[in-house]
Amino acid sequence: GLPEVPTDGDLSRWAKQGVLLLNATLTVDAHSPASHQGKGWERFTDEVIMRLNSERNNIVFILWGSYAIKKGAFIDRQRHLVLTSAHPSPLSAYRGFFGSKPFSRTNQYLIDHNISPINWE
Repeated sequence: GLPEVPTDGDLSRWAKQGVLLLNATLTVDAHSPASHQGKGWERFTDEVIMRLNSERNNIVFILWGSYAIKKGAFIDRQRHLVLTSAHPSPLSAYRGFFGSKPFSRTNQYLIDHNISPINWE
């Protein structure tokens, strides 16, 4: 059967397995998407991605949405797996997110590189 879906919203289980969730902009005014773009967060998140790209190997980068895809264009595809799709928001999920299988594709890559797969439950 299907795994039980947690109802608490706590993603620390993922973090403990090495999953980093990162938006391009880390703050926003309530009910105002992208309201803090251009305030410096992009420089910080670009640096995080650049360092992970250059200092680590076999990272899976999952880029959702056109902004993230452009932001990750420089990631070394020889050293890392880069998965891209539409953003999973209700406005765009049907334009390519559903069926893209980011979680199973991530785990297959990790297994292929002798890295423990992620328990996404």
